[in-house]
Order: sequence, then structure tokens, then C-alpha cells
Amino acid sequence: MARPLLMQRFAKWHIWLGWLVGFPILMWMVTGLFMAARPIEEVRGNHLVLVQPAEALVLPGSSLASPEFPIREMRAVMQDGRAIAILTGMDGSVRRVDMLSGGALPALTASDARRIVAERIDGGDKVLSVTAFEASQVPFDFRREMPVWQVALEGGTHVYVGRDTGQIEAVRTRWWRAFDFMWGLHIMDLQTREDTSHPILILFAILGVIGALLGCVLMFRRRKARVTA
Repeated sequence: MARPLLMQRFAKWHIWLGWLVGFPILMWMVTGLFMAARPIEEVRGNHLVLVQPAEALVLPGSSLASPEFPIREMRAVMQDGRAIAILTGMDGSVRRVDMLSGGALPALTASDARRIVAERIDGGDKVLSVTAFEASQVPFDFRREMPVWQVALEGGTHVYVGRDTGQIEAVRTRWWRAFDFMWGLHIMDLQTREDTSHPILILFAILGVIGALLGCVLMFRRRKARVTA
């Protein structure tokens, strides 16, 4: 007798829980379907922007933007107490120059990357390894085409330092990598983990909306307790 009463109580709790979470679930499903229906690039209006031919940055009388190295972009930063210009060439290559002298600075070494991480990251002195990666072979948790040093720390954190920029380009904790994996599952894209609008995701979002809608409708159905002899 105790088991049927317990199951009836569970059924009653399930009904009340359905009322409590049913509509939020339906809301999540509908909003998720809406967001997945269009590529994020289209939502942002990227397709409306007309592509303009790239022009080299011209600074008359400057040794930074020289004809030998036409640049597309220049960024000024302070590194080790001096003004540094990070120059991106028209071909996508990057180099650093001293803004006072205009002299080019060498790419970072492993010891440079280790020092930068030790100075700028909490616990950055607890280094397990320092590994160089070329732009075409960067680890999956970085996913940017640029040469970097990967400084692996105790606790699973990876700090990526640009070999040509001298800057910390990314910090990836072990929780970030777990989050990234879960995000890939959430959008059903484990390959790039960036495509938020593709047929498989849209199909399952539609099925989810239908299922949640049916569940909400069924909650209105009146249930009569069965009388057992």
C-alpha cells in the first residue's frame, strides 16, 4: 500500500513541477529556435557591409610605415616601460618596433614568454612547459592563426603569448576548455564550436519546441484519480 501512495505523491509533485518549469522550458526552446534560425553573421549585418580594397597606412616622414613594409594597422602599447608599435602588414604579418628609434624588435623567446606570464598572470611562475606553435598549427583551445608561445601552468591553465606581438593573447583555464566542450554540445558543433545556425541544430530546436508545447498543453488536461477496488 505504501508504494502506490508514494508513486501517487511523486505523480502529484511531477505535475506541480511541470507547471513550475514548463513555460520557462518552452520559452528557452522558442528563443533558442529563433536565435538558431539565422546565422549570427547575418544577424549582425555583416552581409550588408561592402568590402573595400585594403589601403596601406601612409605616414609621411615616418620610419614606421615605410614603403618596404606597408602596414594595414598600427597599435601603440607600452611594453617593459617603453612605447612599442605593433604593426600589421598588408600581408597579415606582424612585427614590433620601438616608437622612438623605429628599430624592429626581435620575436619573443621562450624565456621572454615565461617572464611575461610570471609578471602578468596570478600563479604565472608555476610553469610546467613552454611550447612554440606556428600560425598554422595552433592548439584547438586557441583557434587563432598567429605564432604563439603556449605557457602551461600548474592547474591546467594555458597562457598564449604572441611571439611577434609580445602580448598575452589568450588565457585558457581547464574550466574554459570544459565550457568550450559543453558549448560545442549545446550548439551541436564539436568541430569548430562556432556555427550556431545549421540544419541539425534547427531541426532539433523545432522538435524541442513541439515537445515543450505539447507538454504545456497536456498540463491543462484534467486528470481524474482512478478508484481501485
